[in-house]
Amino acid sequence: MKSKISLAFENCKKEERPALITYTVAGDNSKNNSFKILNAIAKHSDICELSFVHNCPIADGSQIQNSSYRALKNGITLKDTFKIVEKFKLNNPSKPIILMGYYNLVYQMGENNFLKSCKKAKVDGLIVVDLPWPENKSFAKKCKKKSISFVQLLSPTTTKKRMREIIRESHDMIYYISMLSTTGGKLKGSPKNILKNYNIIKRINPKKNLVIGFGITDKNISALKSAQGLVCGSFLCKNITNSLRMRQNPVTKLAKVVYNLKKRTL
Repeated sequence: MKSKISLAFENCKKEERPALITYTVAGDNSKNNSFKILNAIAKHSDICELSFVHNCPIADGSQIQNSSYRALKNGITLKDTFKIVEKFKLNNPSKPIILMGYYNLVYQMGENNFLKSCKKAKVDGLIVVDLPWPENKSFAKKCKKKSISFVQLLSPTTTKKRMREIIRESHDMIYYISMLSTTGGKLKGSPKNILKNYNIIKRINPKKNLVIGFGITDKNISALKSAQGLVCGSFLCKNITNSLRMRQNPVTKLAKVVYNLKKRTL
C-alpha cells in the first residue's frame, strides 16, 4: 500500500506540476490559530509540514525563530502539537502531514514513545534536522516499521558517495537544501543553477521523490517549478508576523498567500 506522501507526488505528476509543501509552526500565533492556519492552507498545499517547537532552533533564521518564540510564549508543548495533528487529520484524512523539528524533544520523550504518539495522531512523515545520516539509521528503521516516512536531507556540500548512500536508504521523500544558510535566507545563486544541482541528484535515482527547500518565496517559486516539489516555510512565517503587525487575520492571510503560491506553480 502506497503512503499518502507518495500518492501526493503521483497526483502532482498527473497534473504536471510540482508538489507544494508548506511549513508552519505549531502554536503560532496561538494553538487554535495554528490549527486553523493548517486547515486553511491544506486546501492549496499538497503536503503540510508542521514544526514541533524547540527553544533553540539552531538551523532556523529569524522568521521561524519569531514564529517559535510566539508559540513558546503561548505555552505550546509536544503534546499540544500531536493534538493539533490529530484534530487536523479528522478534517483532512488524506492530506499528508510531516512533523519537523529537533532531536532533543524526540530523545526527551523517548524514540518509541514519540513514534507511538506520531502513529496515534496519524503523522505521515518526520524531518529531524539535527539527526543526519548515518546517525539516523536506527531511528529511520523504527519509523519505517511504523509506516512513518523519515525524510533524509541533502545539501550542496553532500559528497557524491554519501549522496548515493543516503538516497539508497531514503523513504518516500528526500529534501534538498538549496543553499548553505539557516532557513529564511535570500536565495543564493540563480534558480537555474539550483535546478542544475537538483537534476544531478535526481538522476541518481529518478524514482525517488526529491524536493527543494530554503529561500523559496512568491518571487522565485515559478522559476523553480520544474522540480518535483517545493517547500515554502520562512515566507509563510514572515506573512504571519506581518499580518499580526498589521492587525490582520493570520488565518485568512495565509490561505491567500498559499493560494497564490500554488497558482505560481501551475
